[in-house]
Parts: sequence; C-alpha cells; structure tokens
Amino acid sequence: MKKIPVSLQLWSLRDLFKTDFAGTVAEVAKIGYTGVETAGYGNLDAVGAAKAIADAGLNVSGMHVGIDALRNTPNQVIADALRFGTTNVICPSFPKDLLTTVGGCQALGEELDAIGARFRAHGIQFHYHNHDYELRVVEGRRAFDWILDAAAPRNLLCQADVFWVHTGGKNPGEFIREQGRRIKLVHLKDDKEIGGGPVDFTEVFAAVESIGAVEWYVVEVEKYNFAPMESVRRSFEQLKTWGKA
Repeated sequence: MKKIPVSLQLWSLRDLFKTDFAGTVAEVAKIGYTGVETAGYGNLDAVGAAKAIADAGLNVSGMHVGIDALRNTPNQVIADALRFGTTNVICPSFPKDLLTTVGGCQALGEELDAIGARFRAHGIQFHYHNHDYELRVVEGRRAFDWILDAAAPRNLLCQADVFWVHTGGKNPGEFIREQGRRIKLVHLKDDKEIGGGPVDFTEVFAAVESIGAVEWYVVEVEKYNFAPMESVRRSFEQLKTWGKA
C-alpha cells in the first residue's frame, strides 16, 4: 500500500503562526511534514499564506473554515481553496448545544449537504470534523449518525478525529470501518503528543489501511508536554518509528 502523506493541523502551533506564519510553516517543513492543514492565516492574508506554504515546499491538505464563513462567504472559501491548490474544505465544529435533538442534528446535516454540493461543483470535497459531543446518543443514535445520514456522502465526508472519537466512548478503528470510504482525512491526535495517550494507533492504522480511501493523515497536538514546535516534532518522529511518516 502506498504510504499516506502526513500533514500538520496548524492549530497545533496557533501561538506561533499568529505572529509569524511564514517562519512557522518553514519550521514545519524542516521537521519533515509533507503538508499543512490551515486554520486561519495568522499575520498574513490568504495570498501571503499561500506563498509562504509554497515557499516552504509544503502542500495544503485541507482548510478548516468556520461555519460563519461557510454560510456567508462561500465564494471566498472556494477561491482560497483554489489558490492553495487543495481539494478539501473542512467544517471544524458546530455549537454543541444545537446538536441535542434529532431535528437539530438533521438540520445541520442538511445545511452541510447544501454547502458540500456547491463546493463539489468546483472539485472540492467537503468534510465535517468531529469532537466528542457528536458521539453522544440523541434519541437512540449518536448525533453524528443523524448528521451524516441527512447528507449525501458525495456532498459531506467525515474527517475522523481519533482522540475525540475515543473520548466520546467509541473505538476509533471501529468508527473508521463503519464510515468506510466516507473518510478521506484522519486527524491523528492523542491526549498530548502522538503515542503518549490512550488512543490505540495500531487499530487506527489497521482500519485506515483496510478501507483504502484515506488521502492524508493530519497530526494535531492541542495540549503539550513540551514547547509546541517540539511537540509536533516528537509526534512526527513517533509516526516515523511506526513507519507511517
């Protein structure tokens, strides 16, 4: 099987890129990451960020874009994705208090379906990124099931965050197998650095390789035992030890 490339979700380095986006992505490239997933552009605009990423020799595996921008400025989101050369746009979250009923979950799924259809017309895949609260049970089913079932798979994919799946009480490998080819992007995240927490990555990798649809592994480190850049470096080195980077 062809090795899946490894990207870094830049939110992992949020305190660095907000003042020096170009310097931050250059350091990410030196570590060995193949790409980055954006979460804003720090001290640059989209044009400057695209240049900085290209100058660092990195690809853009995807863009996290908040629901307000997805609703209000979709044409700008499309233009930015085309500028970055990415085919992946991800909705990173939705207010959890609006996902406590079947109706609320289905309404979100229907809205995301419409957004995804618009993006698909431009060759862009649209994904929803889970947290733990989408894994809670709402009227006999997990909220995420209600959301995804309200949207066509061609319009809404699932970016699985393995740590949040685990925290939500679901086995990440089982979750990946259930969603199957709807998962093109996998967030590799643990309690802190990769490999130092409760997530069973052996099972995650086995599940990913069994479905054969994942295009990128995306490392995210939100809490740290070390300085943030050192944490993302250690996470990458752990993936190399496992033969995944």
